[in-house]
Amino acid sequence: MPAGGSSLFSGFRVLGLYSNHVPHALRYHLKHREFYVVTAVGRSFHTFNVNRLGIVAVSNSLPDDITCLAADRMLVFAATGRLISAFARNKEVVMHYNGHEQEVRLLLPLGDQLISADSGGDVIVWDVQSGEVYLRLHFDPATFDVSAMMHPSTYLNKVLLGSSQGALQLWNIKTSKLLFTFAGWSAGVTVLQQSPAVDVVGVGTATGRIIIHNIRLDETLMSFTQDWGPITSLSFRTDGPPTVASGSPQGHIAFWDLERRQLVTQHRHAHRTSIAGATFLQGEPILVTNGADNAIKVWIFDQEGGGARLLRIRQGHSAPPTTIHHHGNDGKNILSAGQDGTLQSFSTVHERFNKNLGHGSVNKKKEKKKKKGLTYEELRLPAITAFSSSVTRQSDWDGIVACHRDRLATTTWNYQRCTMGAHHLQPPGSRRGAIATAVNITSCGNFAVIGSSCGRVDVYNLQSGLHRGCYGDDEKAHNGVVRGIATDTLNQLTLTTGSDWLLKFWRFKSKKLEEEMKLNAAPASMKLHRESGMLALALDDFTLVVVDIETRRVVRKFAGHHSNINDMTFSPDGRWLVTVAMDCTIRTWDLPSGSLVDCFLVATAPVSVSLSPTGDFLATAHVDSLGLYLWTNKSLCGPVGLRPLPADYQPAVETLPGVTVEETEQEVNSEEEEEDVYQSAEQLGAELVTLSLLPESRWKSLLHLDEIKKRNKPVAPPAAPAAAPFFLPTVPGLTPRFATQTEHETQSKVLNWGVLSQRSDFICTLESALTTGSFDQPLRLLKDCGPAALSVELNSLAPEGGGARELLLVFIQMIDSMLASGRDFDLAHAYLALFLKLHLRSLSQDATAMEALNHLSSRLEKGWAELQASFDQSLCLLSYTKSALL
Repeated sequence: MPAGGSSLFSGFRVLGLYSNHVPHALRYHLKHREFYVVTAVGRSFHTFNVNRLGIVAVSNSLPDDITCLAADRMLVFAATGRLISAFARNKEVVMHYNGHEQEVRLLLPLGDQLISADSGGDVIVWDVQSGEVYLRLHFDPATFDVSAMMHPSTYLNKVLLGSSQGALQLWNIKTSKLLFTFAGWSAGVTVLQQSPAVDVVGVGTATGRIIIHNIRLDETLMSFTQDWGPITSLSFRTDGPPTVASGSPQGHIAFWDLERRQLVTQHRHAHRTSIAGATFLQGEPILVTNGADNAIKVWIFDQEGGGARLLRIRQGHSAPPTTIHHHGNDGKNILSAGQDGTLQSFSTVHERFNKNLGHGSVNKKKEKKKKKGLTYEELRLPAITAFSSSVTRQSDWDGIVACHRDRLATTTWNYQRCTMGAHHLQPPGSRRGAIATAVNITSCGNFAVIGSSCGRVDVYNLQSGLHRGCYGDDEKAHNGVVRGIATDTLNQLTLTTGSDWLLKFWRFKSKKLEEEMKLNAAPASMKLHRESGMLALALDDFTLVVVDIETRRVVRKFAGHHSNINDMTFSPDGRWLVTVAMDCTIRTWDLPSGSLVDCFLVATAPVSVSLSPTGDFLATAHVDSLGLYLWTNKSLCGPVGLRPLPADYQPAVETLPGVTVEETEQEVNSEEEEEDVYQSAEQLGAELVTLSLLPESRWKSLLHLDEIKKRNKPVAPPAAPAAAPFFLPTVPGLTPRFATQTEHETQSKVLNWGVLSQRSDFICTLESALTTGSFDQPLRLLKDCGPAALSVELNSLAPEGGGARELLLVFIQMIDSMLASGRDFDLAHAYLALFLKLHLRSLSQDATAMEALNHLSSRLEKGWAELQASFDQSLCLLSYTKSALL
């Protein structure tokens, strides 16, 4: 039977994905005055602001994984295989560049061009706007395999190419000429970086050597050598101190002083994997690094001696997570244990609430002796295989207990301090070769029950870390590996299951066996819903059984998975059981009806699942994936029709959710034109009346300008200055001399009439509108005027103000056209009222003007009659709906 996807869960977002092995790209936004770092994550890239390391943009997905990144002021360029894509606004693809025959591995934006190099020896210069090939160069990979590119500062149209054979070539991409060839240093070039000094570049080699070279003189100024392998990245400080940073495949960063020509300081294990990229911000003592360990780090240089400290970090698992559980009752935090050995907490609200509890160590006392010969790897504990957490007493003592791979001793962790606890819980007299396999913390938060591969089940006090007994005769609860442990809400029962096909019920306090149940197959895992008393067991024959711990009977059996069941979780009300298996399915079973109600496929097999205590999100972890995927529960947003699915149901594939931008962050837009915005029509219908969008203060006070001027009149005239002005009046001429009082008195104080007779732009456009018949331009000029300026313009229409009687008639025609069109209805009445107040006496003596005013009056009466009828009809309908008994 075909399917249409999940009817209960919908993909929401992924947590914990920040970076991979692709070097990052830095951008500076001129408008925001802020730096942004762009990192590749699979088939898309993320944009973070450096100030807070908050995600501000997520790009659309590409057909394949991104292999290299580059960015300029406007666009972000990403290469996937042989295809290059240009992204605008950090999100959408605006251009594709097709032309490479091999995988693209280097990108370099240069003005209006983009330079790309592939593994086959082709170097192509693209026109960014048109997408056309401007220049194509081909190199033989056997003699000159391009491995690095850079543009030397102030070298117009020049590109410096480095090869894995060690030679360097300087090309002019405009004339397609080879300008110079540098012999190299008998080592492959891995990095080329421009220094703050013109003509000087930094060269990183595959042997760990750093060369500071003057390309104009072809002279090596100095060189350094790091002992950690090839140089993976180079960056120069530009805020003053002459320092260069170099990255290594071991995750170490070295800082070299260019004046003293020596090593200043080093940061070992800055990243757990190779340093993919390290870049200093322009003019700031800040270094941004990223690596394949899924981490972005910002370092600030404010320590004595030129050292740096970690300022900000965004970090996820560097290896896929294996076990996840929600921590707390609010469902906002998810604890995750990964193959990298770390225990981390991811917040579903915001990334700033994420916590990294770190990597477990063998002994904290030994950890302080790292400098005395112990290596970093010898102190690290192996990966966590199972853990249990409780928030009841986490403020008093450790609230997390974890089992490690191939180790019998379990460790405690403190969630509030984000550190490993002080206790290593190990049973006394334990067998050699036994390991801890299952763990559970009681609901009170005081005890931890731990099962091992030798069949032991031990109880420990979490406050003191002391052993408080074990279950079973001869200190053995099962004749095989303990697969699951659970305790009830009141600490009355302890339930254990093992590879001996038995489910056993123990008294928690007396540790005596009350009952045991034979299962149909060996159990793989066990999950208890304490509120309802339902115990779910996943068996090795791919079936599920649900046991009621009160009646101690099997109440439900489910079959449908076709591979090992990895994990399961209950809904908060105990109605649903969600299971995940290696057959790549996520199934939801309804316990009251005993049927399968939802099932869907994912691309990679899920290894762990957890449903939040509030029921809003389902979290899953998958094979070979570093992120935690969240699925929203549709039943909380609206009615969902769940029906029993048939036995031949074929689930559909659901796409794994991607990263979403936080609502509190502002998306970064490049300095481009915004998208077209819908513009409403000026007039929706000829029978309608449209008001202007001007504020009421521009037209409502036109009839009260005299009162406003009288109110704003100063109380006293301005007082004359007591002293003479600083700048005395002078007489124009070649010889500067001061003007006398007699010269001022000879000048006339009567202004020339020609000064006042100059016509304004409004009068000129009003005259031209008489011939064209369009009054849009003079009306636009009146809209830009304030009340006082508008009064001056209307006063100037009369002959006494420098106008003419013809202008008065033209203005009346303009008001008539406004009323006929129905637009700017409020302005037409306000302008007409002020016009009649100023010129009604002179217009009454002109027969032509009175005829035009009579025509205008009839139009006004007709328009108001139509409006009055509409108002009366609306008021009548409104009063009826308010008073009628419906």
